[in-house]
Amino acid sequence: MAKINRKTDAKPYAKQTQKVSRQFSVILALLFGVGLALLPQVAAAASLYFSPSSGSYNVGQTFSVSVYVSSADQAMNAASGVISFPSDKLEVASLSKSGSIFSLWVQEPSFSNSAGTVNFEGIVLNPGFTGSGGKVITLIFRAKAAGNALLTLSSGSVLANDGQGTNILTSMGNASFSFSLIDSDVPEAKTLSVVAGIPAAPQISSLTHPDPNKWYAKKDAKFVWQVPSGIVAVRLLYDKYPNSQPKVVYEPATSEKEINDIRDGIYYFHAQFKNKNGWGSIAHFKFQIDNQPPNPFQIIISEGRQTTNPQPTLFFETTDEISGIDHYEIIIDKESPIETEKSEYKMPLQDLGKHNIIVKAIDKAGNATLAMTDLEILPIEAPKITDYPREVLPGSIISLKGTAVPEATIKVYLQQDNQQIKTGETKSDASGKWIYTEVEPVEKGVYLLWAQAMDIYGAKSEPSEKITVLVNPPAFLRIGKLAIDYLTTIITLLVFILLIVLGTFWILQRIKNRKRKLRKEANDTEKALYQAFKVLKKEIEEQVAKLDGKPGLSEREKKVCDDLKEALRISEKFVGKKIKDIKKELQ
Repeated sequence: MAKINRKTDAKPYAKQTQKVSRQFSVILALLFGVGLALLPQVAAAASLYFSPSSGSYNVGQTFSVSVYVSSADQAMNAASGVISFPSDKLEVASLSKSGSIFSLWVQEPSFSNSAGTVNFEGIVLNPGFTGSGGKVITLIFRAKAAGNALLTLSSGSVLANDGQGTNILTSMGNASFSFSLIDSDVPEAKTLSVVAGIPAAPQISSLTHPDPNKWYAKKDAKFVWQVPSGIVAVRLLYDKYPNSQPKVVYEPATSEKEINDIRDGIYYFHAQFKNKNGWGSIAHFKFQIDNQPPNPFQIIISEGRQTTNPQPTLFFETTDEISGIDHYEIIIDKESPIETEKSEYKMPLQDLGKHNIIVKAIDKAGNATLAMTDLEILPIEAPKITDYPREVLPGSIISLKGTAVPEATIKVYLQQDNQQIKTGETKSDASGKWIYTEVEPVEKGVYLLWAQAMDIYGAKSEPSEKITVLVNPPAFLRIGKLAIDYLTTIITLLVFILLIVLGTFWILQRIKNRKRKLRKEANDTEKALYQAFKVLKKEIEEQVAKLDGKPGLSEREKKVCDDLKEALRISEKFVGKKIKDIKKELQ
């Protein structure tokens, strides 16, 4: 046997071992990958089903069936479906969303008894619903005829809350119900052969439950009929079956029957006459009793009990197992009731503050259940008046600037000296800025101005801070920063007028004194002038006389003498006139 040289063969052996190890690792990785690929993928599964899924009821009896959704592995946020039922065997009396996991409805649940279908489509808000037994809706059925009825979901979907709306519905259940006409111990009315001479069926009427198709909240019922001649007996019965044969005989025949303390439900009163030829045809009279109010419920406000939305939506659904819900009445702050058949109601615009809400659920027999809640409408951010004049002149236009929530309606209020408030309106832009200009010139006085905002949804704010604007006449006089107003101006004018009057009186007095002095001086001057002129005249006349008496005057000397006489005459006349003028001016 050849010996192995460990020193020379160790390295090739190690390399070979590493190579085999790498190959083995690759093979294991491939096998693991293939195994993962071949493993069955675990998919989220959801189902829609009925509860109860079976039952037996009598014809005319009402019963409820609920639709549930199950999604244990993955959250779902929407579901829809179409329920089919045999319209000859069943009819929907009402449907209810009470207790539903859906908070929004894409399509309000509806039904058609003629088509035998019920439709629903709702949404669950984030984070969706996970679990088994999420109630969708409740249906109140009434059995119409004997036989079997199958409820099926003819179509449906359950969408995952995965952002893609993946349909995870894998199964849809059904339900089967049977209906009996009468119980085994209740005899059914037999078809009687026509016998000549037997009485016709009684004409039944009720004083307490006159309309067979209406519900009444009365436990005591009274029925009457006319008893024709020849009737010797009457047979009566009341039960829950429409075609029963009466068994209790009254002989002689009675014309009325009163039944007390009847339980809630649908009943039939049966009556049959007998004459000498035998029992006649049977009359059946339907009457319905419901003394129980609708189930208790709560009022849910879409935005919560405190919101800035002045028109929140109310949800107030409930059920009535006997007669069904007829309508709801909504009372807001003791106002007149608002009637609606729907279980939700969008409120009209509400003012800021707290409001009391009452919802009355009324069934078809007139029974009612009340629910109450409070709602508080909170204000949005109040506007601010950032720029305004502190003081303006009468006849000016007041202009304001401010800020508020974007794209809001700004209502501006102006009040002068506690008088009637005037209003104006403007809008804020996308950045919240607004400008308002009062179109009517303002009069003298003190004005209070404030603003209130209303956003595009109708939400209102509290009033802004009130500002004051003084409307004053122009200043008559300013000394430094001191302005003299009308009162000061009037006083100043009176002082000026007084000064003017006094000054005028003083000047007139001066003039008067001056005139008096001037008149005296004028008289003295007149006298002096007169005396001087008289002396001058006399001297001139004497000189002229001398010249006239002088013989041998030449022609030229005579002319000079005549001119001197004429100059004297003219000077006398001129001086006299000027003295008269001076006297006239001085008077």
